[in-house]
Amino acid sequence: MDNRTEPSVRRSRVAGALVSALALALVATGCGGGNEPASAKTGAAPAAAPDRVEPLPAAPEPRLPVTVESADGTRVTVASTDRIVPLTGSLNEIVFTLGLGKQVVARDITATFEQAAGLPVVTRAHDVSAESVLSLKPTVVLADTSTGPAEAVAQIRDAGIPLVVVEPAKSLADVGSRIGTVAAALGVTPAGDALKARTQQRIDAVRKEIPAPAKDGGKPRVAFLYVRGSAAVYLLGGAESGASSLLEAAGAVDAGKESGLTKDFTPITSEALAKAAPDAILVMSKGLDSVGGVDGLVKIPGVAETPAGMDRRVVSIEDGVLLNYGPRTDQVLSSLVGQLYGNVK
Repeated sequence: MDNRTEPSVRRSRVAGALVSALALALVATGCGGGNEPASAKTGAAPAAAPDRVEPLPAAPEPRLPVTVESADGTRVTVASTDRIVPLTGSLNEIVFTLGLGKQVVARDITATFEQAAGLPVVTRAHDVSAESVLSLKPTVVLADTSTGPAEAVAQIRDAGIPLVVVEPAKSLADVGSRIGTVAAALGVTPAGDALKARTQQRIDAVRKEIPAPAKDGGKPRVAFLYVRGSAAVYLLGGAESGASSLLEAAGAVDAGKESGLTKDFTPITSEALAKAAPDAILVMSKGLDSVGGVDGLVKIPGVAETPAGMDRRVVSIEDGVLLNYGPRTDQVLSSLVGQLYGNVK
């Protein structure tokens, strides 16, 4: 859930385990099997591409008013998109990519991509400032089911502002539906259809580049670690961390999930890591920086004893996009595949 920084770890699937950590610090490395690139051995981060979103070629013309069902059960009528306030980084990304960036007047702290970086911040670590939102005179507000506190959400609605709550995306299967939901709420369903098609085509193209499993049938085992050295937070991702879908799409095994971790995160222990036995470790870029890079990562108890730690097989992906499951998911998957197998640039 940030570029933070808080990535998309901040979604409801990780709210219980990570809210305090995300509030303290806003905001993957991995390598697989036998074909690791040089960066996997050295822990060097791949060259970072410009942090930008790619809007659709033509800005859509909203057809309003529209009435939609909010994820919290409220029917909401949107009559204007002149001043849009998305309350999560992933929602900011979708709105900008749909081509409505010029109407966005605020951002969540995790929306650090270039086009949104200069906007005022109204949400941090799930928490929205109702006063800040209302001061911007929005005509529509987009929230996530993890957005709070409830009193702030109610305050915005009580002021007569249309507020649409959107279900968070938890896997690749949710990418299209989330884009479609946002597009419908803003009266630009055709643009949503076009963005869904473009995003799926790009994801499909990346998946075609994934190598077939080795002859022995082995797939790289990858553990997703959420680390924040500044807050002394060291967690191992399980089935509900949000990373499983990406790892499995990349032809890998989610080592935490496969070892029996059914929830989102559990504190890192030597025993848990030994059971997971990852060949590679996936971490967010800011998290890796917070522990002093790969040298610091392998000092976390239990990491150095894993196959990944012994071989320093680490790949990092930017916090602000890793778990967004939005229009840039193909870039996330491409980076993950490239770092695991060394065959994608």
